[in-house]
Amino acid sequence: MSPTAAPRRSAAQQALYEASLTQLFEQHVVFNSVLGLKVVSLRPGDVQLRLDMRHELIGSAAHGRLHGGVTSAMLDALGGLALMVAMGEKHADEDAEQVMHRFARMGTIDLRIDFLRQGIGRHFIGHGEVTRLGGRIGSVQMRLVNEQGLLIATGAASYVVS
Repeated sequence: MSPTAAPRRSAAQQALYEASLTQLFEQHVVFNSVLGLKVVSLRPGDVQLRLDMRHELIGSAAHGRLHGGVTSAMLDALGGLALMVAMGEKHADEDAEQVMHRFARMGTIDLRIDFLRQGIGRHFIGHGEVTRLGGRIGSVQMRLVNEQGLLIATGAASYVVS
């Protein structure tokens, strides 16, 4: 006899979860709002964020490129969001409110960013993929491209998830 899969949350609960997660990420995490981070995709395996270039984000006035700290912050936030999506999938039998409570103690414990090219572009898209989600620690790989698809930076991070 094969084990039965746990029931998934309803379509309405999934929509509520995704809306709540987007609101938490874009509005309630004030720093993300200051940066202007926008959720593009909450698809497991390829969570995506968008950042539109603004004058306030320039790190080099002479070259008009994205500040390295903004790149790091975006990729760190993306890693956390990718883990939130993975946790939502891991606990797909829980309703939106139950899953949202799981994020209260999340935090970055290790972050590595490799700057590959100058951050030049009109907008940037970050892609995040969870490589491991354990009971206490989660690991994520991230990458940042400009609107032309040129790879600007990559990142790897670990987070406390419990």
